[in-house]
Amino acid sequence: MRLVLASGSPRRRELLAHLGWQFVVMRPDIDETPFPAEPPDQYVARLSREKSLAVAADLGDWILAADTTVALDDAFGTVILGKPGSDGEAITMLNQLRNREHTVYTGLTLCIVQDGNIMTTVTSTRVTMRDYEDVEMARYVASGEPFDKAGGYAIQDALFHPVARMDGCYANVMGLPLCILNRMLLAQGISSPATITCRSDNRPCIAELSV
Repeated sequence: MRLVLASGSPRRRELLAHLGWQFVVMRPDIDETPFPAEPPDQYVARLSREKSLAVAADLGDWILAADTTVALDDAFGTVILGKPGSDGEAITMLNQLRNREHTVYTGLTLCIVQDGNIMTTVTSTRVTMRDYEDVEMARYVASGEPFDKAGGYAIQDALFHPVARMDGCYANVMGLPLCILNRMLLAQGISSPATITCRSDNRPCIAELSV
């Protein structure tokens, strides 16, 4: 099996490598703008499918694509927080998230080019941010870390450590829910050499599989 990861995310490369697979990376070029009033779970599912199909047109036998977003509920509905493009956007996002709960959604698509089979999952994790101080936030933004991350933060950041608690898959917040990917591969008769445990309480993560 030749596996292609349709993503430019270094965190996804690291996480996929933990499964023991050999793979190549190709970054898809698609428009990631949400549709008007598009729900976040439908948004990440759509983008992951579009990414896989964009890469499948060029190369690869098996294509894995993912898209992660942060969704925050406010008085006007659900707001999708993508990747900040400036210091000001990063500060605004982190202020919105501070000391509040939000949901991280990741859409995964596995495209089997030979037979046209496409499987898509959506995994969600509830995350509560800690009440970090302005000076901590400013220091984190100045480091440049927020700019390739949905919501402007990395759960695994040891210095900023922005998250107070979470319910769901830790790896999902990083951008690639390994336990769900493992199930998708098992559904195709492919077992991983790795043992996957993504939840702190070892219960299954939330996912829906459609073929």
